[in-house]
Amino acid sequence: MVSFDDFIMEPGVPIYAQIIRYVKGAVAAGAVADGEELPSRRVLSALLGVNPNTILLEEEGLIRSHPGAKSYVSAPPERAAAIRGELLAAEARRAAEALRRMGLDRGAALELIGRLWDEGEEET
Repeated sequence: MVSFDDFIMEPGVPIYAQIIRYVKGAVAAGAVADGEELPSRRVLSALLGVNPNTILLEEEGLIRSHPGAKSYVSAPPERAAAIRGELLAAEARRAAEALRRMGLDRGAALELIGRLWDEGEEET
């Protein structure tokens, strides 16, 4: 079952958007597989302390559910790959915008990213 134990709410961001991003992130990272069971809307809303109506994963096409039945992640490999690409592009866009705001040109930004990448490889 998909766990929300490490879910941390961010002030100022709609809870439904955070839940969607959390599930998409878990799918993109391979931590959640297609067909994996999700907590019910009622259980999830109690766990997170939100109104059950704020949990809108169905509208994103991320779950399969039927009235009175369990809900499951709906992320076959091609959907998981698309989600991963979407999230990676969004993160890269935010990083690029931050680097531009701080006055780095493309070469300096790529050099910084390369150095940080190498440092991350040394830590593993």
